[in-house]
Amino acid sequence: MKRFIIFTLAAVLCQLALMAQPKAEFKEITYDFGTIKESKGSVKHTFEFKNTGDKPLIIVDAVASCGCTKPSYTAKPIKPGKKGKVEVTFNPRGRAGTFRKTIKVKTNCPDKVSTLTITGNIIPISKEK
Repeated sequence: MKRFIIFTLAAVLCQLALMAQPKAEFKEITYDFGTIKESKGSVKHTFEFKNTGDKPLIIVDAVASCGCTKPSYTAKPIKPGKKGKVEVTFNPRGRAGTFRKTIKVKTNCPDKVSTLTITGNIIPISKEK
């Protein structure tokens, strides 16, 4: 009987450990820069998130859809209840018109990947007044 209780308790504890997961809850997943001037250079936006799970959250990588977009992110594990960020820098040089770029944020969360999006409209140097 004693072995059965210990085995049952161990099984329950294993199940609880498997259920514990990190969870990235982003404040926003899309940001619109509006109209920007190419001559002003790069623009930045910070996407903030909170780990609403019950295990530390780790950003494994963040990959942009274009070389004109550079993500940087919180490198250390984010404890449950704490906040982290993904900062995105977009360089409009040589681009005109509307843009839409995505950043895939890979984590140790069960859903693994979050997609962030930046949009806007670029006025080229030739048309700036």
